Amino acid sequence: MATKVPKKTKTSSKAKAAEEATAKLRIRVMAYESKILDLSVKQIIDTALRYDAKIQGPIPLPTEIKKYTVNRAAFVYKNAREQFEMRIHKRLIDILNPSAKVIEALTNMSLPSGVNIDVKMI
Repeated sequence: MATKVPKKTKTSSKAKAAEEATAKLRIRVMAYESKILDLSVKQIIDTALRYDAKIQGPIPLPTEIKKYTVNRAAFVYKNAREQFEMRIHKRLIDILNPSAKVIEALTNMSLPSGVNIDVKMI
């Protein structure tokens, strides 16, 4: 029995080249308060849409919870403890094929304090 081997066509290689040529701007936004984070994400998306950029997201990432346990007393009552936690909320936004105007507008944008932004070009 002979097995058929699919022929490679020129369109498939062109499609792969087009996929590799697409640039993507990945913005990861983090904050301690979810309301401030959502307002910042909305401001980023509105700025990108103003320049007709194609957007994927915002994608909510898992909330990172850091818990700390401390003793209530200095040396007496060792079993009395308090627990504190910090929640770090995260969102992911992808901008496909960003133009120079979009990148310039995003760099000049002012966001509230407490919002951390990581920008990567993929």
